[in-house]
Amino acid sequence: MRTTVRRTVLTASAVTLALAVTACGGGDQDGGDGGDAKAKGGGGPDKPAAKALTAAELEKLVVTTDDLEDHKVQKPGKDDVFEAEALSVERAECEPVARVLSALPAGDPAASAQRLVVQESAAAKKGMPSMEELADMTEEEAKEATIDSLDITKTMTSLWSYDADGAERTLGTLREAGEKCAGGFAMTIDGEKQQVTKVTEEKLAVGEDAVAWTVGTKTDDEPVETKVVVFRQGTTLAGFSSFNIAAISRGEAFEQPTAVIDAQAAKLG
Repeated sequence: MRTTVRRTVLTASAVTLALAVTACGGGDQDGGDGGDAKAKGGGGPDKPAAKALTAAELEKLVVTTDDLEDHKVQKPGKDDVFEAEALSVERAECEPVARVLSALPAGDPAASAQRLVVQESAAAKKGMPSMEELADMTEEEAKEATIDSLDITKTMTSLWSYDADGAERTLGTLREAGEKCAGGFAMTIDGEKQQVTKVTEEKLAVGEDAVAWTVGTKTDDEPVETKVVVFRQGTTLAGFSSFNIAAISRGEAFEQPTAVIDAQAAKLG
């Protein structure tokens, strides 16, 4: 389960993963609105390109335990994250989805920060049932109690910052990749082969623009669903790759980690 769990926020099968490329800017210098404005003396100086936030600035903006009630926030350990070199994707156009699914940076950011956010249900906080408790249960009750103790949602939360319009273009690439790869694709992460079975779009209004998916995967015939969200605020993208262990065990759907997403959006302003 450790490898599968790491894969999902991570991918868990996790936080990796998008862009309807929208052209930004005005007309050319020789014609169109831009040329007319300059000819009339109304153009003014060019606006300086937006700058990426630094790693130090992102560290101040990434969510903390103080920002989230009933959540634990920590820096991910080396066993929680992947190296970019560990990922390979059968179809190149699907790599952006695979990257954010695996909580790897989208595109090529100038700086990044990352946290692992954990939320436990009341049953999970109690831990696994004792042997004495299990002995008094039916087989079905014991199974359900054990799964209830695993009702833990893990969300790899990432901030990536880009120069100029890099964040906007990267989000566009992600969106385009999600559309092209909706039917699934094969990938290998850290030596483990996985089949992405579907990339299903979800609606989520957050930030200045956002993509949200439920990504289905199979590893050794074990089905897993991961919630993946990337939203943009200025020159920064916030990425989330989330899974629930009990939901995986039961093969059930679970909700987007909206509390984490909303808290991060509030900090980014």
